[in-house]
This record gives sequence, C-alpha cells and structure tokens, in this order.
Amino acid sequence: MKSWQEDMLHALYVVECEHQLFGRVVSHARRLGFEYCAYGLRMPLPLTQPKISMFNNYPITWQKRYQSENYFSVDPTVQHGMRSQLPVIWSDNLFASAREFWEDARSFGLQVGWAQASRDVNGIGGMLTLARSGESLSAAELQNNVFIMAWLTQMAHLGMSRLLAAKLNPEIEVTLSDREIEVLRWTGDGKTSADIGDIINISERTVNFHINNAMVKLNAANKVSAVVKAAMLGML
Repeated sequence: MKSWQEDMLHALYVVECEHQLFGRVVSHARRLGFEYCAYGLRMPLPLTQPKISMFNNYPITWQKRYQSENYFSVDPTVQHGMRSQLPVIWSDNLFASAREFWEDARSFGLQVGWAQASRDVNGIGGMLTLARSGESLSAAELQNNVFIMAWLTQMAHLGMSRLLAAKLNPEIEVTLSDREIEVLRWTGDGKTSADIGDIINISERTVNFHINNAMVKLNAANKVSAVVKAAMLGML
C-alpha cells in the first residue's frame, strides 16, 4: 500500500481531533498540487437548519467575506454536492448563476478548484474541495490523480463523521429494537396504532409502548418526529 494511503488509514482510526485530521487532509492536498483545501460536514438533522461543520485553510479575509456575504447559500459547488456525488471542476459555466461570487473568489486567488461530495448510510453528507491560484487542471493531471482525490474525499468523510457525528447529533448513536423499527416503519406508512397491532398481531397498547420508547430514545416530540429522525438517520 502506498504511504499516502497508509497515512490516511492510520489517521482515520487513530486521530482523535477533527482539526488534526483536517491537517492531514491539507498535507495530502498540497502533495497533489493544491494550496487550499476545504471540508464541510452536514448532518441530516434538524431538517430546517441542519448542523454543519466547516474546515478550510483559505485566506482569513476570504473566510470572513464568504461568511459575511452568506455565499454558502449561493455557492454552486454546495448546490451540486447536495444533488450529486460526482466530482465537479470549477468553471465559468458552473458559476454562471453566481457571477459575483465567482469573481469575488477569484480576486482572493481561488481560481482553480475541484470538489466532490460524499454521503453515508446515516444520512451524513460531506464535501471536499481542493483549490489553487495557479495553473488549470489538465486532463493528464486529472487522469493521474482522480483516484487519489476521490479516495481522499472518502477518507476525510469517514474520519470526520467518526469524530463529529455524535457531537453534532447524539441521536445517531441510538439503537432501536427490531420491534421499534417495525412499528415506526408502519407509522411512516400512515398506519394507526390499532392498524399496526392488527398487522403484526400485538395489542394497540404494546404498539404505543414501542412508539413511545423510540420517541424517548430519539428525543422526538411526537411519533411523526420519531419517524422522520429514524428515517433521516438511516434506521428505517
């Protein structure tokens, strides 16, 4: 196995600090010819304002600018990552809907970039961005490094998920019983407690007992919220 793979695999299981892990990712990005690197982790809950953690080594002035102008809401790479896990290369066409943002980024030296999103069974999304101010990405460079870049994306996501998921969404470590999962699935299909009792041959009271247990475990206000949380976290 190549040394860069060994280093990331080691970091994946040993490093206990998200900032230290990101430092490893930055080091590999530089070996690939990118002076800048960014990683964002997006939790599936809450639905209205999902918890997000972002790491980057962009110029401080650009970081402040990105935040003050709320560029996250119009960033085409973020929008692409919400829809697809295929890599995307920065281009005029990609940023056609956000010209001001694109011009602003380039004025800070962020002119060439590549990004790829990732998503796991727990519904946690992530995106790795590699950027630089120098020469464009050539077809030969992409051909030589695309596997490494994709592999780095997955390793960064696995590592950051391990370190941050439980901190951001404690419910992700919840374990539901088979029966709790079963009644939540039927509830999600619109069945009443009485219907579910008839379907799986238990009393309505017992159905409600399992639903209430799941609600407590998931810190859900009602059974609809419990179903949504369990589904978003990949439990159903």
